[in-house]
Amino acid sequence: MGETVSKNIWDSNLYDEKINFVSQLGKGVVDLLDPQKGERILDLGCGTGDLTNEIAKSGAIPLGIDLSEQMIETAKIKFPNIEFSVGNAVSFKSSQKFDAVFSNAALHWMKQAAEVAETIWEVLNPGGRFVAEFGGKGNVATIIHGVDVALAGKGMSAADRNPWYYPSIGEYSSLLENQGFRVTYALHFDRPTPLNDGENGLKHWLDMFSDDFFYDFNTAAKLAMYEKIMADLKPELYKDGTWYADYKRIRVVAVKE
Repeated sequence: MGETVSKNIWDSNLYDEKINFVSQLGKGVVDLLDPQKGERILDLGCGTGDLTNEIAKSGAIPLGIDLSEQMIETAKIKFPNIEFSVGNAVSFKSSQKFDAVFSNAALHWMKQAAEVAETIWEVLNPGGRFVAEFGGKGNVATIIHGVDVALAGKGMSAADRNPWYYPSIGEYSSLLENQGFRVTYALHFDRPTPLNDGENGLKHWLDMFSDDFFYDFNTAAKLAMYEKIMADLKPELYKDGTWYADYKRIRVVAVKE
């Protein structure tokens, strides 16, 4: 099967400056991982490396991989003592095995979820654990509806362009169990998330994450779509000077037996 790759263009500076809530909120997932000194841990979809660095602080030995070359370049500059490399979770192979695989806010970009689960299984030692958080069923549904309405006005379908995989707990647990994992923890929860920079918060979010919907729009047309989306969503998602993304997240822990 060919690899499905998002058209999103990853701006590591925007990510660190305006979307840094992603790594801040991910620190709770590192706590769930509970990395131990000397453990080899793969950080799948590591972005600019902030959580890989949190893992390293425990004395564990992490490897961070991400599909974005720009994200990896930035991670290497920020954390020169940590190993990072460009890699696709669908096809990643490693001659060395890991005690744990960690992932935060990345798996929902990987529609070939069964292949990714196989990758994780193959790189883990027996008894190794997989700990992740990512978007679950209903994640950013309000924002997606706003995008859908805006695109429909141009005779286009958001569903045809949507790059995301947002499963339920049942769907994702079954997928892991089919791979051979024992799921020991799974939680699907609402987390309305304040976006940085006041009135510009949703614009930054769209700038960072919505290229798949607007990849064939020029800059002016894209900004016009953003303005329509923000106008439509303001009554629901803008409160007291702050935009909120209607996040619904899955946290999961599974063991390779």
